[in-house]
Amino acid sequence: MAIQQISISLENVPGKLSEVSEILGQNGINIIAISVVDAADVSSIRIVTNEPQKASEVLESNHYNIHVTEVLAAEAPNHPGGLNAILKPLKEKNINVSYLYPCLGTKDKTILIVGVNRLEEAEETLKQSWVKLIGEELYSL
Repeated sequence: MAIQQISISLENVPGKLSEVSEILGQNGINIIAISVVDAADVSSIRIVTNEPQKASEVLESNHYNIHVTEVLAAEAPNHPGGLNAILKPLKEKNINVSYLYPCLGTKDKTILIVGVNRLEEAEETLKQSWVKLIGEELYSL
């Protein structure tokens, strides 16, 4: 039930993120989720798109160095402490959460992209804990 995430390292200067957004938009690709972390000279961008294969091809053809990884998309309950419905079962199985970030525009749902060190075990753990995982249907939300 994993989904595809694309990571891109961008020079940390005005307009670079806009260029990526423009290229994807011109090719009919929608960014579903995004995380941007900056450092002095480079920004690390993680995105999930509605068409991951096409997005990878478009970005590579425009000379971006990308890395594709599998991540989970998990629905978090929208109430105080709801995030722990995802985090606690993973903690109990000693599965590390490397990062997480929210999806954009998912209306009444809180969907988080979760990067973990042991993907298959994390997926099974969350399913056993009644956490709703979202697969490729995320690409069409």
